[in-house]
Amino acid sequence: MRRLLIANRGEIACRIMRTAQRMGVTSIAVFSDADRGARHVRVADESYWLGAAPAADSYLNTARIIAVARSAGADCVHPGYGFLSENAAFAQACIDAGLTFVGPPPAAIRAMGSKSAAKSAMSDAGVPGAPGYHGEDQSIGRLCTEAVRIGFPLIIKASAGGGGKGMQVVESAAQVSGAVESAQRLARAAFGDGRLLLERYFPHARHVEVQILADRHGTVLPLFDRDCSIQRRHQKVIEEAPAPGIRPEVRAAMAEAAVRTARAVDYSSAGTVEFLMDDGQQFYFMEMNTRLQVEHAVTELITGIDLVEWQLRIAAGERLPASFGNLAAHGAAIEARLYAEDPARDYLPSVGRIAHLRWPAADGVRVDAGVDAGDEVSSYYDPMLGKVIAWGETRSVACALLGRAVAAIELAGVASNRALLSSVLADGEFLAGAINTDFLVRRGPHLAMAEPAADDLDLITAALWHAQSGAAPDDLWADSGGWRLGAAARSERRFGDRTVTLSRAAEGWIARVGECEYAAGIAARTGESICIEVAGRLRRSRVTERGRELHLFRPGGHVVLIQALTEDALGVAAPAAEGSLRTPLPGTVVAVHVRVGQQVAEGAPLVTVEAMKMEHTLTAPRGGVVARVVHAPGERVAAGDFLIELSG
Repeated sequence: MRRLLIANRGEIACRIMRTAQRMGVTSIAVFSDADRGARHVRVADESYWLGAAPAADSYLNTARIIAVARSAGADCVHPGYGFLSENAAFAQACIDAGLTFVGPPPAAIRAMGSKSAAKSAMSDAGVPGAPGYHGEDQSIGRLCTEAVRIGFPLIIKASAGGGGKGMQVVESAAQVSGAVESAQRLARAAFGDGRLLLERYFPHARHVEVQILADRHGTVLPLFDRDCSIQRRHQKVIEEAPAPGIRPEVRAAMAEAAVRTARAVDYSSAGTVEFLMDDGQQFYFMEMNTRLQVEHAVTELITGIDLVEWQLRIAAGERLPASFGNLAAHGAAIEARLYAEDPARDYLPSVGRIAHLRWPAADGVRVDAGVDAGDEVSSYYDPMLGKVIAWGETRSVACALLGRAVAAIELAGVASNRALLSSVLADGEFLAGAINTDFLVRRGPHLAMAEPAADDLDLITAALWHAQSGAAPDDLWADSGGWRLGAAARSERRFGDRTVTLSRAAEGWIARVGECEYAAGIAARTGESICIEVAGRLRRSRVTERGRELHLFRPGGHVVLIQALTEDALGVAAPAAEGSLRTPLPGTVVAVHVRVGQQVAEGAPLVTVEAMKMEHTLTAPRGGVVARVVHAPGERVAAGDFLIELSG
């Protein structure tokens, strides 16, 4: 194994390349039109074009990937996670082409690829499972009947799926039909298989999983557990190892069940067995992910084992060392996923060019990045930008280190969940280990869904930054601080609807914000940072300018201030499109829920747009009659495009 093609993109492709290059293996990247300049392309030893931006034309195109691998002289293929990583046909195609597939045997992938079949197999193996339905009859009538039998709330999942995609929580029988239709549509689009399964939903359960590593010689080892309960839209946000607060006998029983699960399908390579755990710490088999997990890094930090390295070694036929059987978990590790999304707007994905990005750097902190400043966040793929992971001797130390690291992230150009991550890591219940899968909903009112609003010190910082924008103290013509002949220097700056007035004082400035006055001065200033002193208090901020936008990165948040110009007040604002619905992000229309002439109420679903592997149903801003439906299912739309026009 000397030339490794990574059939993936983003953070995981970069992560695999790091280990491959350390081992002396040539890393080969593939890319779509949307990823021509992406980070994983820049990091790779060699890069090859796959196809058009849609995943179906590139990262999901088995024939094209195999052809590129052969023409590039690759001898092995790593699928990463997502895309084709749990596709048995792809694994078999690699093998048939004479390539080593870095992952489990196709038969094991196939056995676990259908959640329905896997649950039946695990029941036969004595692994406990939750009540549900995973039968062959997939008619809406049968699914509705089974839903009532199981009871509510229940969760609908794609049988062939993963990563939380297409999951629907249903609270009543009236919701089943619509949820099934949506889940089937997403399952077909994401996995090419519309089959579903139903399970009783445990809203206060924990999501706990066991990492296993198995070679091709019969050795299966459990590498401890992880808690992945902090989730939004059934996708993980914060993960940690080991899972906190689990009784030793339960931990041992879960590890044994995970090993039994792997042996039942003759598994080899890295894999993860996922369980739901109720309040009494009874656990239920959910699924086995036959691939590397996003959160594998926390296991690596508590064990010292590079899981990617051992995936490669196992694929090459090596045995697991006997010493791995005596491993002990050392310390605690916790990971936060940074997403390009807006939690305050129901986690709406954010797309665009990253104008500024600074990842944290500190002892005990690891960053697995998928993007750099200048990269484009596309609507075609998952919105995860990267992961920040911290290790400490105890959970509390790891949480504190991660909290400081997340607070140090600087990002401009797209929205992110940075503020929410910081808020969770500082939350008292989280720090006490009171976590479950509804944590973000339950604790939502106590968490910060957005960056903080600008305070008076931010406004003064921005005004002083502009007042002395790099001018020498004695260069009056370059000074923009309001110098005038025979009078005190005075300037006024408007940021939105707030104004800061600066007047020169004997030492520094007098800053007036609203009815408040502050003695202010610049303690230090460079081309990218400023430290102001206000009433004896120092406030340091790193600064990035984007046109009229001033981004202040300071302890506790990221503030964006836009300096208003005189002509702003003179301009005529364009009227809002009354009664019209625009898409907030680019994507593909997958469903239109209304027809022309139909009367709709405020909040009624109108159009569903798929972007970044998630569906977003847009609703009526007010009641009215549908005057025009602009786009049909299957059509691509750009951010801001009209979708529906309402009248009346």
